[in-house]
Amino acid sequence: MKNFVTITDLSKAYKTIKAVVDFSLEVDKGEIYALLGPDGAGKTTIMRTLCHLLTPDKGVLLVDGFHVDKDFDHIKPLLGYMPQVFSLYPDLTVEENLIFYSGIYGVTGNEFQKKAESFYRFSQLKPFAKRRAADLSGGMKQKLALSCALMHDPQLLLLDEPTTGVDPLSRRQFWDILFELKKQGVTIIVSTPYMDEAANTDRVCFIYNGKKLVEDAPENLPQLFEEQVFLLNMYPTSAIIEKINNVKNIQARRLGAGMHIYLDKDDRIENHTQELQKAEININLLKPISPSLEDCFVQFMEKIL
Repeated sequence: MKNFVTITDLSKAYKTIKAVVDFSLEVDKGEIYALLGPDGAGKTTIMRTLCHLLTPDKGVLLVDGFHVDKDFDHIKPLLGYMPQVFSLYPDLTVEENLIFYSGIYGVTGNEFQKKAESFYRFSQLKPFAKRRAADLSGGMKQKLALSCALMHDPQLLLLDEPTTGVDPLSRRQFWDILFELKKQGVTIIVSTPYMDEAANTDRVCFIYNGKKLVEDAPENLPQLFEEQVFLLNMYPTSAIIEKINNVKNIQARRLGAGMHIYLDKDDRIENHTQELQKAEININLLKPISPSLEDCFVQFMEKIL
């Protein structure tokens, strides 16, 4: 079987709130697959239904050919889950947390020692083995949580926003670990709000309001963008954005500390020189650029609003 994880027409509601609506995906063995969307998009609900922590209202979920609802005893040994909120024991040390989780999975003696040393190497936590988990930095906590989730050599790793609130260096180190796991054949489904992290994956699924917007390799998604994009070399104040948006057939949007200008593919920026000058914008400050993942996400999101 090519697809290691298959979700078909998953829907889940919390009373009147539709968290996930007719959502489907297929993830291959050894693939890193990203669920990308803002808070409330439905990412955590998808993760928790795959872990059999939530019962879907409808839909079929398969892992390695086994049904999550009927055959979870077969799936459980294959699965490693790292929830969004730090879930280990804060009063235990790094070493004690590893020992505790090794006991849960029946990993003891020499096998535990080998695994612990391996985890210490890739997580760089050995100097902090005697430190309480509560006293670790955010990045260290996440690497400890990942180590515990890997104790039983899972074939499928589910990571729910694992680097939210983590400093850039720790984020990069965390992803280096994921790349090594991929080389070992581990299938990874990771949810993230970060566009740069999604760019590191094999495929990205944009999700918003519980619905799949689009899915493809990150390098292919910009090809689906339906407009021209320009970078405006000006500080993106709300006043400037409002002036540009008053120009017919042009749209401005602040992205981070920059400002992107959008124009129909068949149009030319020179056709709007006079209007932009009235808005106090010099077209020489506009540089054509390739659309980013964030540009693509916003465009697909606006289509369903």
